[in-house]
Amino acid sequence: MSETTLSKDFLRDIVGEDVAKERYPTIITRFPPEPNGYLHIGHAKSIVLNFGIAADFQGRCHLRMDDTNPETEETEYVEKIIEMIQWLGYDWGTHLYFASDYFDQMYEFALVLIQKGVAYVDSQTDEEIRKNRGSLIETGVDSPYRNRSIAENRDLFIRMKNGAFPDGTHVLRAKGDMGSPNMKMRDPILYRIKHASHYRTGDKWCIYPLYDYAHPISDAIEHISHSFCTLEFDNNRAIYDWLMGHLWEAPRPYQYEFARMNLDYTVVSKRKLLQLVREKHVSGWDDPRMPTLAALRRRGFTPASIRTFAEKIGVAKTENRIDIALLEWAIRNDLNFSAPRRMAVLEPLKVVLTNWPEDQTEVLQLQNFPSDVIEKGGGDHSVREVLFGKTLYIEREDFAKNPPKGWKRLIPGGEIRLKGAYIIRCDEVIYDADGRAAEIRATYDPATKSGQDTTGKKATAIHWVSTATAIPATFRLYDRLFSVPDPEDGTDDFKQNLNPNSLVQIQGFVEPAMAHDPPETRWQLERQGYFWPDPVDSTPEHLVLNRIVTLRDSWEKLAPSGKAVDKPKEKKTTTQATRSEASEAAKQLAQQYGIDLRQAEIITHRIELTNLFRETVDLGADATSVSAWVSNEANKILNDGQTLVLNATHLSALIQLTADGIIGATTAKQVLLEVQETGKAPAIVVEEQGLQQISDPDIILGFVQDTLTAFPEQLAQYKSGKTQLLGFFTGKVMQASGGKVHATVLRRILTEALAS
Repeated sequence: MSETTLSKDFLRDIVGEDVAKERYPTIITRFPPEPNGYLHIGHAKSIVLNFGIAADFQGRCHLRMDDTNPETEETEYVEKIIEMIQWLGYDWGTHLYFASDYFDQMYEFALVLIQKGVAYVDSQTDEEIRKNRGSLIETGVDSPYRNRSIAENRDLFIRMKNGAFPDGTHVLRAKGDMGSPNMKMRDPILYRIKHASHYRTGDKWCIYPLYDYAHPISDAIEHISHSFCTLEFDNNRAIYDWLMGHLWEAPRPYQYEFARMNLDYTVVSKRKLLQLVREKHVSGWDDPRMPTLAALRRRGFTPASIRTFAEKIGVAKTENRIDIALLEWAIRNDLNFSAPRRMAVLEPLKVVLTNWPEDQTEVLQLQNFPSDVIEKGGGDHSVREVLFGKTLYIEREDFAKNPPKGWKRLIPGGEIRLKGAYIIRCDEVIYDADGRAAEIRATYDPATKSGQDTTGKKATAIHWVSTATAIPATFRLYDRLFSVPDPEDGTDDFKQNLNPNSLVQIQGFVEPAMAHDPPETRWQLERQGYFWPDPVDSTPEHLVLNRIVTLRDSWEKLAPSGKAVDKPKEKKTTTQATRSEASEAAKQLAQQYGIDLRQAEIITHRIELTNLFRETVDLGADATSVSAWVSNEANKILNDGQTLVLNATHLSALIQLTADGIIGATTAKQVLLEVQETGKAPAIVVEEQGLQQISDPDIILGFVQDTLTAFPEQLAQYKSGKTQLLGFFTGKVMQASGGKVHATVLRRILTEALAS
């Protein structure tokens, strides 16, 4: 890494420190997907992180298939994983590996652990193992087989490997600590018997290593220096370190955790995505509504936009939800400068120019990119030829018989400009039996040709296509897969929140230039959005165009009813001009830091908030988190007429306390108010008031188990279908813990416990 390269996140800080200390000869990271499904947008974050850090420090990144479960893995998934990472633009060279490559070595290492007396063969049933592991408030009980001799353990394990026992008869466990507060360390299972054929090793093995055993050993064999995992594996790190301590000499790999990505209006659980596929709610893993990389590619997203999105969301220590608008911004930002403009009519309304000669046509030249894009260094000065004639199609929505106030498009007797052509006047409307406009008869003004108009007439321009050359096309209008930001919140069945309008197909027409463009061209269709040909279904004979994204976030203007709301337009006053400038500042701030535009507008409205935001981010705090705190809590303080006592140092420390799981979000607001009132450091407030959060899943599980045991009647009611009792149990656990348990971890553990 060059001396001028700045650290972007806490993981790069860790690697940078190791480089400075010359802890490893080479920085080696790895991306280790399990080949049991397609990669999704959440994986993109890890891909960009692992390959990016390796590149920053002149190291390398390995691709390793974590293929230790023969029942769920397939060659198809391996091939698609490789294809998608290459599509994103990353190359691992010769460093493609499989955990199954190391099965022989893993087996030998297991024999070493047995020989050291720190691993044993346990013959208890799964139920007995679970029961004897104890709970958060009960110490585990040693297995009756824990003190088997080394010779007996070795013999049994070899026979397990040779197929002498059926599934479930024995497991190999590490000798951890049955009294450990970390439940993961209560004699973790290393191997299970599983008589299943593996897609690579066939029937060679009938024992398979568990993730907690296979992953650290694979890292060590490959000389990985930094093993990055998401937060759900933080307690597993103890097993990682235990194995390395018994099997490996320095330099050895270390595990570090970062927050996984939760994206609004979708789910990123492979299990849930597989459910959508199997139940045919979508057409497959690559259905363009899915969050898989294959689906995003098919929809028309570019690799650059995915990489930009992953870099913008950054790396944090605490989980949060990412606004999908940021992903949509990334692709718009990319395509705005690279997608040539074209005209297409999705819902055609025929227009006949009665004063245009019957057989006359005119060739017009239209720019492929608007001048403002060219001025900013995007696009080019190229033009295309478009045929203009007597009969045209316009969008049905561009005509109104009874227009609303402020309407500026075509009406009976009104005028409109056809983009790049002439101004026309609507003289007559022919209606069908249902009272809908079927045809408009109009006249054009020859003196109003675009670029040569000397009449001074003003008219709004609309797009069009000539009926003589229009090419029919199917338009697939894709929208968000779910109708609510968090599909899993407040429901037992996330599929209830599927958006019924996530795909609308209509038939329309496009201008002929689109038939001659390169096959993978992405276009901006005037006023309709960004489109490209579906790579599976589109053919030169019949275009099928996928809408990649709309021109703007259409969800921003939705009223509570779900219907779009247009704000009445007013004359622009000096105050509004100032607001326009503020809006531009907000856009710049949002793009610079990758934060929500609405929050950026609040922040840039007050200089105190702008300074607080920038100063806190400069201290290394996550911009998304800072944006939320400043636009909400700090803004409330100013709205109450107070002067901000809270400063960047306070806010940075508060965010770090939350990220480290020391306090929860609700408690953090309480701490912030105390800091604002007293000026004390957040850590001192937390210590003085005993506000530390409980985020250890094992401890929370203990509270959950005790609560469910204490309320058997309500538990029975929940299991019989009264799912609203989820809130009851959540409240009881919160009450039992003094309100200190981590809400997100609690929801996951409680939901799993109630489902078991």
